[in-house]
Amino acid sequence: MGGNMAYRCMIINLGSTSTKVAVYDDLNEVFRESIAHSQEELSEFDSIWDQQIFRKNKIVKTLEHNGYKMSEFDAISCRGGNTKPIPGGIYILNQEMIEDMKSEKYGVHPTNVGNVIAYNLGLELNIPVIVADPPVTDELCDLARFSGIKEIPRMSSFHALNQKRTAKKIANDLGKYYSELNLIVAHLGGGISIAAHEKGLVIDVNNALDGDGPFSPERAGTVPVGDVIRMCYSGAFTLDQMIKKVRGNGGLMSYLGTNSGLEVEKRIKNGDVYAQKVYEAMAYHISKEIGATCAVMSGKVDGIVLTGSLAYSEMLTAWIKERTEFIAPIYILAGENEMLSLAEGAMRYLSGEEEAKSY
Repeated sequence: MGGNMAYRCMIINLGSTSTKVAVYDDLNEVFRESIAHSQEELSEFDSIWDQQIFRKNKIVKTLEHNGYKMSEFDAISCRGGNTKPIPGGIYILNQEMIEDMKSEKYGVHPTNVGNVIAYNLGLELNIPVIVADPPVTDELCDLARFSGIKEIPRMSSFHALNQKRTAKKIANDLGKYYSELNLIVAHLGGGISIAAHEKGLVIDVNNALDGDGPFSPERAGTVPVGDVIRMCYSGAFTLDQMIKKVRGNGGLMSYLGTNSGLEVEKRIKNGDVYAQKVYEAMAYHISKEIGATCAVMSGKVDGIVLTGSLAYSEMLTAWIKERTEFIAPIYILAGENEMLSLAEGAMRYLSGEEEAKSY
């Protein structure tokens, strides 16, 4: 498309109970819908892979119902899936990536099904399918990979899409290139990832899925491992129950029975002293991880960036600021902006600003 014609891009982002679809003309969102799937609908399928045709039809029908022709799209941008670890950047979805997702050896997530749907639509429409900064983005330095147990290397598992986008946005706002700066980015959501962005590479980050770092609304983070091992062998819990304690029922869920920051703040305002202690403890551990990440970059930090949905919480960010602003200036860019991030990746590729990497 030459001249002033806009590129039209379809954005696909699958969650466990919803399918988000959007249409962007360049970077302008002209349509977005989150299609909710009831438990009754989903219970008909044995596995997430069986949902493929059902979800694909929902996407196509939703777009056509809203007046979009499938032939109008220049590209599809899809949230990345569970493939082998790869450096951050833009990738054109290919058969090899799809095979790796289907093998499940790198994990299982509904987004994998989204990738298969996007890939097949791309083939039908003869347009590229773009994946940017997938969750498996791995740029860790060698020293970061040592965990203390030889059989367990540390893994890169974090909110790469929002982390990278936010870091680039701050660099741009400061009139710098992302590759010139040292930033600490803290993504504060259901999971929390705190990353050292050194000259454009995430050289260290906590495993935000079920590993280390601060506790979050749903995850336990770093826990006293001896006690966990004893719990595992107590006979009181199954493997699945223990995993759930760490991922899903950890953090705020464990202490307060809710994963909602808004709910916790409501309790605090109503005089719940324990809720305040727990919430402040989360801020304390986030601050501690920011301090540790500062040490990774030998104290040479140009800025600390707080992002994700919890960055909207003035209470939480004030506590974090108090403990960390001695390190570097603090910038707050709240929210996730996943759909816009995916559109930006597509635009960088379509406009020739960024080349795709090979998988």
